[in-house]
Order: sequence, then C-alpha cells, then structure tokens
Amino acid sequence: MRKVIDVRVTPRVKECLGSWTPPNTFPPYRKYLERYPGAKERMYPIPMEEMFAEMDRSGVVKAVIGGADIETTWGRKITDDVIADLVRKYPDRFIGFAGADPFKGMAAVRGVERAVRELGLRGLSLDPWLHGLQANDKRYYPLYTKAVELGIPINIHTSQHFHSDMPMETGNPSNLDEVACHFPELKLIARHAGWPWVLPMVAVAWRHENVYIELSGLAPRYLHTDYLRHFDTVLQDRVLYGTSYPVLTWERTIKELEALPLKEETKEKILYRNAARLLGIEE
Repeated sequence: MRKVIDVRVTPRVKECLGSWTPPNTFPPYRKYLERYPGAKERMYPIPMEEMFAEMDRSGVVKAVIGGADIETTWGRKITDDVIADLVRKYPDRFIGFAGADPFKGMAAVRGVERAVRELGLRGLSLDPWLHGLQANDKRYYPLYTKAVELGIPINIHTSQHFHSDMPMETGNPSNLDEVACHFPELKLIARHAGWPWVLPMVAVAWRHENVYIELSGLAPRYLHTDYLRHFDTVLQDRVLYGTSYPVLTWERTIKELEALPLKEETKEKILYRNAARLLGIEE
C-alpha cells in the first residue's frame, strides 16, 4: 500500500462540519450533498478514531485541514484556533492551514501572521466564490504578500461551484495567471483542478512553476484526458491528491486514481511525493 497525503480534508467534528450538516446545511453547499453519492450521510461528526481508521485503511498518513473565514459575505467562520487545536491534538495526522476574509483588510493579514507564527499553521485557504471575488482581485493582494513573506502556500478555490446566485467565473483558473505573474514566489494550489476549464488550468500551471493542481472534489475516474496527458509529462511534479473528504472518500478516490492510465512514478508523486515536498514533510 502506498503512503498518501490528502491536501484537502474537513475533520468530522462539529466545529468544522457545522455548515454541512443537515438539516441546517449552508445554502451554497446544499447542491453538493445532492450531487455526490453518500455525501449527506457523511456530514455528521464521528469519533476521530473512526476517521483515522478510514485513513489507515487507504494508506493516508497525513491530511491537510483548513480554516475558513467568510464572515463578511456569509457570517460563517471556522477559526484558526479550532484548526490549530486539532493539529495540537493529532500532530501525526493533521497539517493546518489558516482561513482569511479579504474584506477585513489588515486585520486579516495580521490574523494570518498570528496563525503561522503563534499557532503553527502552515498554509492559507481562500474561497473566492464565497467571498464574491476573483482570485486576482486586489483585495487579496495583501494576503498574497504576507504568504510570500511567511513562506506558506495558498490553497484557493479554482473551479465551478453549485451556488447559482454567484457566477462561476470566480473560479476560472485564468484568474490565477495574473496572480502568479505578480507573485512568482507564492506557491498557489489550485483547488479542484480548475475544472471545467481544463486546458486553461493546464496552461497556467505549465506556464508558472509556482502553480500546483489539486484534485479534491473530483472523482479520478472522470478526469479529462487532457489532464492525464499533462500529468504524466510536464506537470508530473505539481499535481496533488485531495478528496474534500467527507464529500468524497479515500477508498473510492485512491482506487480510481490507481486505475488511471498513468505511469507508476506519476501516481506516486500525485499521492504522496509532491505534497511531501511542498509541505516540507520528510520522506
């Protein structure tokens, strides 16, 4: 069994699942529970030991968990302290990323600094579709600058979504092109692989060596052939495995990824080695 690092996981605790759990599911999330088989039944807290047993059965040795701050637009937040507490309790299992609300200005910037320097978090998670912004909106730029200064990667939603009141253009990977031009030292993780903008995503990542493609929320069996062609060649070192667990499961996604017509070396890099290098995990 291969070792696996999942770069996008929601711990199954009340503090992190609150926006997902029926019957009070956060409106932008409701359609996800309808479209992903079995997801609704997985949106309830379970003992951490049960979650870790699921990880062990699939070889998942580390999971990245993240805060979220959409208070200005939606009044919701998973605090950095909640994430840091989980990392402190389970340091062998979790790596923590902060969350930030760009509308909070310098307070958000100072929050990221605190999360990294005082709480020990190791990245930043951003949600343009829930902020009602695009990734190249200048309100994000102070956060990008701080991330470069701190030497942390940013995992940023880069895909369509199911909140029909908000244009899906917020997730177009072409928005990352300008960001990567302005911040060549910033490690940008394009969450959900920029789908359905497959070739634009490939082009942005091929063009910018600081852009990574992350597969969470996508069933590997349905990955577009243009992804696979480039994953096996020019992008082999910059593709990261993720699930958006509990939306998708490790059992399903790892099995499907292993069945893809990719080189064994590519699978090893996607499932473990690329994330280990990016996150500074000793192999």
